[in-house]
Amino acid sequence: MQVYTLVIELGRREGDGLPEGATGAGLVCYASGKDEAEAVRETVAILKQAEMAPLDVTGYGTLEERLAEGQEIDDEERALMQRALDENSVIIAQMTPWFGDRPGDIAH
Repeated sequence: MQVYTLVIELGRREGDGLPEGATGAGLVCYASGKDEAEAVRETVAILKQAEMAPLDVTGYGTLEERLAEGQEIDDEERALMQRALDENSVIIAQMTPWFGDRPGDIAH
């Protein structure tokens, strides 16, 4: 098993728990899986069970792949990745609601 860093774009769905007026959200997740495809499938399934509406998933690879690309990974992020591996789970590390006409548009 490995842990993959995923960024998920969410749309709106009744009961999704996003703030009133949000048009969607972005999530940063750490998900375990035998490969990235499995990590993505499991993450999408869990989000749908949680009444969320995943629209798009972008994978950023494993810890080793990210380090090889020169990314700096702090201790807190490493700890969350290890937790995802230890628990064979999906950890939502960050959620950013979007407000605007479409996901990604930020109202000023």
